[in-house]
Amino acid sequence: MRQSFKSCNGIPYLRFGKGEPLVFIHGLGEVKEGWSNQFEFADQYDLIIPDLRGHGEYLSSGEISIKNFAHDVISLLKDLGIKSAHICGLSMGGMVAQEIYRQTPEMCRSLMLVSTSHYAPNRLGRFFLKYRKTCGENKIPKDLKEKAAKVCLYSWSKENLEMFYQFYRPNREFYFKSMEACLKVNNILLLSKINVPTLIIGGLYDSVTPVWIQYLMHKQIRHSELVIFRNSGHIAKLEVKEDFNQALRSFLNKHKTAS
Repeated sequence: MRQSFKSCNGIPYLRFGKGEPLVFIHGLGEVKEGWSNQFEFADQYDLIIPDLRGHGEYLSSGEISIKNFAHDVISLLKDLGIKSAHICGLSMGGMVAQEIYRQTPEMCRSLMLVSTSHYAPNRLGRFFLKYRKTCGENKIPKDLKEKAAKVCLYSWSKENLEMFYQFYRPNREFYFKSMEACLKVNNILLLSKINVPTLIIGGLYDSVTPVWIQYLMHKQIRHSELVIFRNSGHIAKLEVKEDFNQALRSFLNKHKTAS
């Protein structure tokens, strides 16, 4: 049974299942419920799925930064008495996962970095500026969500679009602050220091973080594994959910702590 709690730090999160702790961290403009296709992992793992500040139910007035996103997740885990966990992050969430490792590497049993980047390329900067201009033209939220869906998804099927719209809920007040935070990420020197099992996942038709970025990350993180899904854009957890879950489960089961 899915349950929702709030920690003493005021961070909204979902927690259910049993087993080794597994944290799912959502992407820019998403909410924690966007991992619904991965709720099945509760059969083997203790799932902890937070809202990042400025997203979902976590409407904090604190500073929006990747550093603070990571600090919130770390604080939540400590509050729950969890000393270490498997950390999976999508896009911006993958940047947060890297920052969690930077701040507290001992808390990371493994990392799963999905459709993310270690450094913001110029292409992403241009994408940000274009989006900011679009918002300045006072487009209605529906139009903005449709534009985001067409950028993020490879298949614009009715099912994919409906699922995307259900969990993509950007908060106008915090959205661009969060995007600016992503553009400040520079983990070029961090990657070679990562020494926990790491899975890097990309989508062949990802136009937000192209697969060559995942390949570079794979080359820099020693002993990392790389999986690239065909027929997927930026949101593999939605577009190819069965294959995505299978890849994740195979990796996690391989790196479970021996009893």
